[in-house]
Amino acid sequence: MTRRSIVLLRHAKAEQPEQMADEQRGLTPRGHSDAAHAGQWLAEHQLWPQLVLCSPARRTRQTWQEVSAAGPPAPARFEPLLYGGTAVDLLGLVRQLDDPVSRVLIVGHNPTVSYASALLDPVGASDSGLRTCGIAVHEFTGDWTACGPQTAPATHTYTARAARTS
Repeated sequence: MTRRSIVLLRHAKAEQPEQMADEQRGLTPRGHSDAAHAGQWLAEHQLWPQLVLCSPARRTRQTWQEVSAAGPPAPARFEPLLYGGTAVDLLGLVRQLDDPVSRVLIVGHNPTVSYASALLDPVGASDSGLRTCGIAVHEFTGDWTACGPQTAPATHTYTARAARTS
């Protein structure tokens, strides 16, 4: 059986201009910095993805762009369901992954990524959910098709902002 990792990443801190469509919001300077630190953390902890599923929103694409500078290239797919979908939709995308992929990074939004983390591991998930640029790593052994509620315990968590202040 193959060991699988689902790395959930909430996008980094985004701008909040009043006259801009939500999908067009970009990262703040702190968001760019936090995303770069998150990429370094993934590389240092040997959690670099083989595939990236990313919301098509500007802030998630910018988060992945900053993260990706820390490691080797990884193919990215921009999935509309990660912008407007639910945690159940997110897990549906995971169940459709190709067998050779053993580690996927999902760059998305709250509440979806936090709810997905709680679905995968209700006991290990944070009660307050993922903060901006927060990471939750879930692991399980088996086929992607078997991934569902309570099947993938959280093994690592990280928040760039918290790491810089400690």
